Amino acid sequence: MRRKFTLLTGLFFVLLQSALGQQQERTYVQELRYLLYLPEGYEKDTAQKWPLMIFLHGSGESGTDLEKVKVHGPPRLIKEGRKFPFIVVSPQATNGWQTFQLIGLLKELKQNLRVNPDKVYLTGLSMGGYGTWDLATEYPHEFAAIAPVCGGGDTSKAWMLRHVPVWCFHGALDNVVPPVLSEQMVAAVRKYNPAVKFTLYPDANHDSWTATYNNDSFYTWLLAQSKYHPVAKPATAAELAPFAGRYVNGADTVILAVNDGRLRGYSNPARDFEFELLMSAPNQFFIREDEKAELLFSIDKKGKAQDFEFWGGNQRVRFRRLPAGSR
Repeated sequence: MRRKFTLLTGLFFVLLQSALGQQQERTYVQELRYLLYLPEGYEKDTAQKWPLMIFLHGSGESGTDLEKVKVHGPPRLIKEGRKFPFIVVSPQATNGWQTFQLIGLLKELKQNLRVNPDKVYLTGLSMGGYGTWDLATEYPHEFAAIAPVCGGGDTSKAWMLRHVPVWCFHGALDNVVPPVLSEQMVAAVRKYNPAVKFTLYPDANHDSWTATYNNDSFYTWLLAQSKYHPVAKPATAAELAPFAGRYVNGADTVILAVNDGRLRGYSNPARDFEFELLMSAPNQFFIREDEKAELLFSIDKKGKAQDFEFWGGNQRVRFRRLPAGSR
């Protein structure tokens, strides 16, 4: 099934020749064509929400002919009669993968299809492997798991995948995309996500995707993954007390205090902005108002917090603790 995703971007053009110097609102329309596969039973059960796999092709399948997308990976298997118990969407890039296009497509798919938001999977090969790493590190909270095949990514962003299950694949003899690029990404992710999986096919060249997508255990693993949601652990006031204090980063100050048995944060001494921290691990908290934002504390030998690193959005910021009584 062929579909078009229309991305609308509002553009304002200054009309230089207008006597009044006014601006007009215009619309720029960009299309992203894709193949859509719906699993058996999708049309019958109108209440069920389904897992979604997004597949990103390699550079050889770029262009405007959607038939080219069926050359490799899940689209090829579907063409050959393979049935999957999930929705498969295979977009076609004209000139490389653009994350803003893909995240816009995902948003539209969630709006128009019965997608289980906790079961969205991302995979791709070669150029699509790069695209998988890029999209997932920019929007990690959208995906339940990712599977980049013979690609590479930005190791400085590996921490963004701390809660995303990853299974990476590459051919040891790949002379197109060196396997070291996958090895570096896997090593970087493993610092924050020890469960990351990596399969290096000893006899495979660039084509490490055929063995990957023909492997039933790959899909079994994929479907077993669900999007991460932090779970608050019960904590007493005594357990929260070591984290209370004043923390600074340059001119920014955060005050943490235990009130009514809860650890609360304030953005400055005036306490004009308040948020609550919920413990998810002995030295880790997330913000109730935004579960995507986390604080990871460093603890001294006496069990007292010394500083914390704020992880929110795509930023990591370290705050150091001020000694008691300091200003």
